[in-house]
Amino acid sequence: MSKLFIRGGTVVNADRAFRADVQCEDGKIVAVGENLSVPADATIVDAGGQYVMPGGIDPHTHMQLPFMGATTMDDFFTGTAAGLAGGTTTIIDFVIPSPQQSLMEAYQTWRGWAEKSASDYSFHMAITWWDESVKHDMGTLVHDEGINSFKHFMAYKNAIMCDDETLVNSFKRSLELGAMPTVHAENGELVFLLQKEVMGLGIMGPEGHPLSRPPTVEAEAANRAIAIAEVLNVPIYVVHVSCQESAEAIARARARGQRVYGEVLAGHLVVDDSVYRYPDFATAAAHVMSPPFRPKGHQEALWRGLQSGNLHTTATDHCTFCAAQKAAGKDDFSKIPNGCGGIEERLAVIWDAGVNTGRLTPSEFVAITSANTAKLFNIYPQKGSVSVGADADLVVWDPAGTKTLSVKTQHSKGDFNIFEGRTVRGIPSHTVSQGKLVFVQGDLRAERGVGRYIKRPAFGANFSAAQLRAETLKPTAVVR
Repeated sequence: MSKLFIRGGTVVNADRAFRADVQCEDGKIVAVGENLSVPADATIVDAGGQYVMPGGIDPHTHMQLPFMGATTMDDFFTGTAAGLAGGTTTIIDFVIPSPQQSLMEAYQTWRGWAEKSASDYSFHMAITWWDESVKHDMGTLVHDEGINSFKHFMAYKNAIMCDDETLVNSFKRSLELGAMPTVHAENGELVFLLQKEVMGLGIMGPEGHPLSRPPTVEAEAANRAIAIAEVLNVPIYVVHVSCQESAEAIARARARGQRVYGEVLAGHLVVDDSVYRYPDFATAAAHVMSPPFRPKGHQEALWRGLQSGNLHTTATDHCTFCAAQKAAGKDDFSKIPNGCGGIEERLAVIWDAGVNTGRLTPSEFVAITSANTAKLFNIYPQKGSVSVGADADLVVWDPAGTKTLSVKTQHSKGDFNIFEGRTVRGIPSHTVSQGKLVFVQGDLRAERGVGRYIKRPAFGANFSAAQLRAETLKPTAVVR
């Protein structure tokens, strides 16, 4: 029986912070309270002067992803190991079938790749096409495999882009199954057109990437997806919200009472679009991701969204292509594989830019880095909570510790760090996964293949909302 005792820290949950010891046995938290008795055979961590928080949950990663003719540098072992070094103990990755590929076939492929994970993991399923087999497989995935979210790419024309017919069918099916539709909101038709127009002006380098994907292109898709979800009365989750216009669309919908949830990437909170104007191609191309980094003014809008509760989660979209892979777009920015890293840096960057500046309280930090994701995707309080019965996935956080982020010291296999040279105050001193110390004062102890697949149950069938919608669609009786 493995026992771990974390002594003398301040426990921080999304709802409150309090002084307490935390006792873990066999991968679970078995006691939280002051002045607990230390089991004789327990490993002890002294958390005096530090915070004890739920391990981070990254709801948006792409490990071992084959995309745009390349496969990411980080596989499920190296990517999750890097996450553990930064205090992230669970990821939700994406199964992305090719058009016409069976959802179940793609799911089994990703499950096989993920068997090497060092931390717990789960999956969203992308819907890239539609017929009756897709509808059937969605039911199997929800009921048998514990997938309760379906991703829709509104971008990437001629590849994995969803048209409106697919969105409507999949959203409707998600509602029937008690699952959450999620969207990558960019108008793929407009992006395709703008890429041609920008290149027609002779702009072929990475600086053309943000020009072909302006904020309005993202906002249009976000508004369209939100409108479709409103008509169908299904909740919706918008991934990597990067601009003020999309954040405002979500806020407006929520003010009407619609269930719309927004995710923000750590990179979009602190990195701006000047990175695409580096004269060095490799540096500029390393920042190519979609949606792109935006002008600085959008960062404040995203922070306000997190502070107000209109944006709910933070992620990384961790997707590491190396310089040689990015070079495929040397003469055509539309061919640069999209993706950046960040799974190891997310918590420290958000703490430093959020908590240290007064934008966020420690409890709000826990909400947007773990608890809200666990709640939205139905694994709370198993994850995202320091409480009796929860998984012993924890991070002991040193608010005074500092680190300068760099590709030279990162654990990711990517060859670039978008936070290069940023010094942060507030870093993990210890990470606990399944009740075991996996990161101790800079010593990463990740083990290949010990991560567990986490099933996420369907939400209760939304009968009341469905009935309400049916009632509102009935013809109104005419009184004569």
